[in-house]
Amino acid sequence: MALCRFERRSFLDRIKGVEITRIRGRALKAGLALLLVLAGAFIALPVASLFIKSASGVTLQTLWDPVVIDALALSLFTATTSVIIVIILGTPLSYLNARFDYPGKEIADSLIELPVVMPPMVGGIALLMAFGRMGVLGQHLHAWGVNIAFTTVAVVVAQIFVSMPFYLRQARISFEDVDLVLENAARTLGASRTRVFFSVTLPIATNGLISGAIMAFARALGEFGATIMFAGNFQGRTQTMPLAIYTAMQGDLEVSLCLALILVAISFAIIAIVKMLTRRMYKNDVRD
Repeated sequence: MALCRFERRSFLDRIKGVEITRIRGRALKAGLALLLVLAGAFIALPVASLFIKSASGVTLQTLWDPVVIDALALSLFTATTSVIIVIILGTPLSYLNARFDYPGKEIADSLIELPVVMPPMVGGIALLMAFGRMGVLGQHLHAWGVNIAFTTVAVVVAQIFVSMPFYLRQARISFEDVDLVLENAARTLGASRTRVFFSVTLPIATNGLISGAIMAFARALGEFGATIMFAGNFQGRTQTMPLAIYTAMQGDLEVSLCLALILVAISFAIIAIVKMLTRRMYKNDVRD
């Protein structure tokens, strides 16, 4: 009889334990759902407020404002130029870091990542001290009649400085993901390292490189701190969209809102493209 009571009590205790575990699991899920809703609302509310506070008719008229047109054209031109240069310089460098070991590699990697953690204003001052008229290299360029600071070229230089790490990081990961067996197989068939790179490695890593280039473009397009310190804020010459937003906020809110909406639209498109490329890469990996 005592044994039966003990077994019954043990069975009831197990049932209670299961119920308590279920209640805790539901509470945890509810808490996580609440956190997700709050985080989503925290991000969505400011973005939605841009559209709520922007009258559609006024915004469409503001699109033709000279400040908007100049800032948009300059931003797209400089960001595109910067990304092209980043791809040309960064692709072989990323392949080198992915495939070879050399003295000081860790230092080089840390130096490449430095602009990511460096405050943009500090980056702008650093560029000014290097390429300004009285800078370490800039004073020699100035003696030859070449001035970089406070020109459109300075905008491109600042954008390259802050966006290159984003491309280098993604490109290196993409090259590291390429199976060495494929490269070695091509080499055994008589292909040179250069031919293997262009015919095997590069096609496989293309989606990752495109993703990195898009992220670098987004970073260049949104650059503010280094640009205003090194290039200045001159309409039609160095005033990109972030700088135009900052300037217009002091007198013309509609221009700021219009430019902000353009940047939000571009940012959303960039995220969508990157996600699409990432999904395609994942599907290819699964098929392989």
